[in-house]
Amino acid sequence: MSLEELHLNLRNLMSDDYDQLKALMDAVYHDIGGAWPKRTIDKLIQEFPDGQIAIEDDGLLVGVALTVQVDYDEFSNPHKYDDLIGHREIILNDEDGDAMYGLDVLIHPDYRGYRLGRRLYEARKELCRSMNLRAILAGGRIPEYHQHADELTPAQYIDKVSRKEIYDPILSFQQANDFQVKRLLRKYLPEDEQSRGYATLLEWNNILFEPAASVLDNKPTQVRVGAVQWQMREFSSVEAALQQIEYFVDALSDYQSDFAVFPELFNAPLMGLQDRAAQQDQMGAIRFLAGFTERFKSELSRMAVSYNINIVGGSMIEVGDDDRLYNIAYLFHRDGTVERQAKLHITPQERRDWVIEGGDELQVFDTDAGRVGILICYDVEFPELGRLLADQDMDILFVPFWTDTKNGYLRVRHCSQARAIENECYVVLCGSVGNLPSIENLDIQYAQSAVFSPSDFAFPHDAVLAETTPNTEMIFFSDLDLTRLTVVRAEGSVTNLKDRRKDLFDLRWRDWSWKSGANLED
Repeated sequence: MSLEELHLNLRNLMSDDYDQLKALMDAVYHDIGGAWPKRTIDKLIQEFPDGQIAIEDDGLLVGVALTVQVDYDEFSNPHKYDDLIGHREIILNDEDGDAMYGLDVLIHPDYRGYRLGRRLYEARKELCRSMNLRAILAGGRIPEYHQHADELTPAQYIDKVSRKEIYDPILSFQQANDFQVKRLLRKYLPEDEQSRGYATLLEWNNILFEPAASVLDNKPTQVRVGAVQWQMREFSSVEAALQQIEYFVDALSDYQSDFAVFPELFNAPLMGLQDRAAQQDQMGAIRFLAGFTERFKSELSRMAVSYNINIVGGSMIEVGDDDRLYNIAYLFHRDGTVERQAKLHITPQERRDWVIEGGDELQVFDTDAGRVGILICYDVEFPELGRLLADQDMDILFVPFWTDTKNGYLRVRHCSQARAIENECYVVLCGSVGNLPSIENLDIQYAQSAVFSPSDFAFPHDAVLAETTPNTEMIFFSDLDLTRLTVVRAEGSVTNLKDRRKDLFDLRWRDWSWKSGANLED
């Protein structure tokens, strides 16, 4: 049969199809009893019509997938095929079940080789997702096992099929369609002599499943990020700086953004409130700047609540309890909560001129719009930090930065793009532009802020979701689909997080409790 002669149509099975279905089942299952009675099929269609899927070619039934709903906890454990069957061969469909169970997939012998089975499996998966069911389960026969039963146990046979050393028409097909062997089932179908009564319990996990108890409480999967490519400008007062910040927060909120993002040390122009002579003392100038941090924290927290938007407050200088200086990014939640992330890696210039210290804590923050991490500028150039955050299920990484030259900017940009790819997350890069020759300690700025994604089919071809005009003050937005992250992590062209060789290497965060005087041997 040539491809030009095919006229395939995917639809739901109907009661009128029974005669053709019987002929197909008798041909395929001649060794284990043949077709189900018509009353069995009619009942199945009546109770779960969407689960009975057919492919026809010009009215000829050429492929069928029969499916029931079941309780996952019951059928993900050892069971027999008879557990699905009630009196008079009625298949037991559980309309309240949280999983699908694949009963049969049949392809007409003349139509094998056209991948119709894969088409039926994809339709099942789409139905599972649309119904928000937990998984698809199936008891899979191993019909070629009888040829190897004298020298291989069932477990050894399954392992060799998985390694493609042996081909099994059912198990090999199931594994090629992303089904995983969950366990071996004994005496599953005793009359199946080819399988010696054994079967595999197979499972395809619906990675988008949301438990019923949390559906109403569910966090959004669509997140809008707004950011400010900030122009460094002179301010006559702290109030003038806060007024400019509130202007941008207001604008981002008007566009229903979930986040407003500012750059690293975006309030640095306030050092210009000192006279020029005082600014010559770099240590004094940066401590002067730190004196505004508490005021800024209070006002930005107010704005987050008032404008109903989470604010990533770039970063500001903080005087720690040890009287040392730290570069801190604050996350102002719209519920009034304030959290902090210190810059961990300090650049030679920060360390030399301002004597800033690196922090020693790293965390992922839970927000009402996803789990987020913050790495300030230089920190993103250290891949271990992004990986540690990814291990805590981070969705979005914010990178507020301040770079003075294009090569410095490109270091931050390229590393940010690498973090997005290797950790399968979104990365939001936000910097400042312009120059202030009238203020000491402020170099010229270079920035082209952007939002990066993983590099796969669900995302833009260059993995850039949004990008600003270089060196121009502006706001920009990007809508982030968190569901796409879930899918790419499980089913992407490559799956970086899943495929790590943890048998060869690992990564851990050291315990720094000794800094506070704790005895590590206790």
